[in-house]
Amino acid sequence: MNDAAIDSTGARKLNCWEFKKCGRELGGVKTFELGVCPATTNLRLDNVHGGKSAGRGCWVVAGTLCGGVVHGTFSQKYRTCGQCDFYEYVKTEEGENLMPTMKLLKMLE
Repeated sequence: MNDAAIDSTGARKLNCWEFKKCGRELGGVKTFELGVCPATTNLRLDNVHGGKSAGRGCWVVAGTLCGGVVHGTFSQKYRTCGQCDFYEYVKTEEGENLMPTMKLLKMLE
């Protein structure tokens, strides 16, 4: 378990790798095959939406996994991430506090 924030119901906020069970987190079961996901190590988005590293802003990070495929740049994955169940999960949890995607992208510069 990590040190993620707690939501308004008292539940721990999940990071993308916990929600999706992709196995690409540090020490994960798929890291040898697919590599460590950059969302798990990107400290520029640490604590965004109460997540660890970029675990709750992964939709703006290049190289994340979607549908078993590693995706490249933000522009390549934009449509897919907008329809992702994890993105919807974070959007619902954060409500009005969801940071705009453009602001998250600026944080990566």
